[in-house]
Amino acid sequence: MSESTEVLVLGSGVAGLFFALRAAEHRKVTILTKSMRAESNSRYAQGGIAAVWSEDDDYEHHIRDTLVAGAGLCRREAVEQTVRRAPARVQDLIRYGTQFTRREEHPDQYDLHREGGHSHRRILHADDLTGAEMVRALIAACEANPNIRILDHHTAIDLVTEKWLARRNNEIPPERDRVIGAYALDQKSGEVRAIGAKVVVLATGGAGKVYLYTTNPDIATGDGMAMAWRAGARVANMEFVQFHPTCLYHPQEKSFLISEALRGEGGKLVLPSGARFMDSYDARAELAPRDVVARAIDNEIKRRGLSCVYLDMRHLSAKELETKFPNIYGHLRSLDIDMATQPIPVVPAAHYFCGGVQTDLQGETSILNLFAVGETACTGLHGANRLASNSLLEAIVFADQAAHSVHERFGNVASDPSLPDWDHGSAVDSDELVVINQTWEEIRRFMWNYVGIVRTHRRLKRAQRRVELVQDEIRKYYWDFRITADLIELRNLAMVAEMVVTCALQRRESRGLHYTLDFPESDPRFIHDTVISRPDQ
Repeated sequence: MSESTEVLVLGSGVAGLFFALRAAEHRKVTILTKSMRAESNSRYAQGGIAAVWSEDDDYEHHIRDTLVAGAGLCRREAVEQTVRRAPARVQDLIRYGTQFTRREEHPDQYDLHREGGHSHRRILHADDLTGAEMVRALIAACEANPNIRILDHHTAIDLVTEKWLARRNNEIPPERDRVIGAYALDQKSGEVRAIGAKVVVLATGGAGKVYLYTTNPDIATGDGMAMAWRAGARVANMEFVQFHPTCLYHPQEKSFLISEALRGEGGKLVLPSGARFMDSYDARAELAPRDVVARAIDNEIKRRGLSCVYLDMRHLSAKELETKFPNIYGHLRSLDIDMATQPIPVVPAAHYFCGGVQTDLQGETSILNLFAVGETACTGLHGANRLASNSLLEAIVFADQAAHSVHERFGNVASDPSLPDWDHGSAVDSDELVVINQTWEEIRRFMWNYVGIVRTHRRLKRAQRRVELVQDEIRKYYWDFRITADLIELRNLAMVAEMVVTCALQRRESRGLHYTLDFPESDPRFIHDTVISRPDQ
């Protein structure tokens, strides 16, 4: 089944939806999403979106905070662009219908939170469900736009490029590759669609499910990163995986996030005895950047043989907590945890990838007409450690940049070539689905144990050997059996694991989110991105 569209967007999080709305002002846009359109990493973002909003704040402070958190690896131009365009893009969100929380005593003003690493209150939020509110508003705007078509339950398999097509046809490939579409599995019919496009945008989110413990939903399997890697695009800084310091530790919950905003409102991290410990790790204590806090918690848990530490919010009344954090307060109460009277059990968990598909300031990758926005991308904004609430901001700023770039060049984009239909070959339906589940769990467990918050060269080499074995098994399985959504995700997860390990082995120092006991200090020789690409490209 072959068809075409002008612009193809893979993913329906904030980045993909915002891009689609911008691009649809001039072009026809098709959005593919592998679950329901409202399901994305963005939907689970609690804290908010950072922007210089109050009179006592300014761009230079936001820029400086971002650079400090990024530990020397931020791209200054990307930081400047993002911070200076933030207020205008937030105004766009408001225009699209996003309803941010206002101050109770001054309803004409937005309520601003402060989070770790920020020098000022600059986090606009919608209670503690900011991502869900942004997604709601953007989906409504997309559904009302006649130039946008959204296809739910479509899992992208692979990108189609001119080089791939030339090799398939035994022709000489072009010097620089160009994307011309993608293959996608229609989960309802089981058929694979070949969708030609002048422009393809990767907005598929992160890859938290490559780890055993994560704050991410099940869909976060690194699809865009893996597809771009297979197509030959450059990928950068995959060693920098941000572990959120405070994920709820509870037998009935595996991925419920306890927002950083709670620490911004005075929450204290304590041991089971009630003693604080962050003061001995950083002068900023609980408001230190996430990498510092996550490593401190990890160290206390391992050193003392604990299952978790606790976040103490008892300095606020039940009414204040319910008003400021209604989602968290209500969910904890449903688990018989009253945060007004008892500390919250928390542990670190994989949360956000600062690395990804390398892009320029317009969001374009090393493959022509292939753009990457949101967590899928490595724009240079985050460096070695993302500043809290800069992720939703990056998503909309670079989505806007990409849409402008697409509009300006569109007349020069070649006509869509005809994509060949998907070839199933001799593949048959699998009767061994247990293999997928077993391999998935194996990847997540060795990534957690060997490539987690604290690393060593020996552990990384062990992970590398296991990745090689897993990749070999998956390749054989992939070509023997008909494609399924689970198999696509497993293949992508394994490739993300390979990229993280490869990058981590190359960075022989500790910087930001990459901490290794073999090289515990930062080394100025490594103040550069870790850029990798497939050796056969």
